[in-house]
Amino acid sequence: MITELGLIAGALTSFSLFPQLFQILKTRHTKDLSLKAYVILTTGVFLWLIYGLLIKDVVVIIANVVAFVPCCAIVLLKLKHG
Repeated sequence: MITELGLIAGALTSFSLFPQLFQILKTRHTKDLSLKAYVILTTGVFLWLIYGLLIKDVVVIIANVVAFVPCCAIVLLKLKHG
């Protein structure tokens, strides 16, 4: 029950980044996005991933691997399309 709750929470928060990524890919518009905010978010997600690896928590690892991909992509697209 607890693991399932963590998986659902992790999935919702991680996959919440994909609509933003898809919107950027569709419009190539990133003017209104804060680069600083996404760099901070990406750094936090990366640190959570490291934490999950250190404590060997599969839920934390999966959620943050899934979140790390769109976070990095959004930062790169923001840098590209400024």
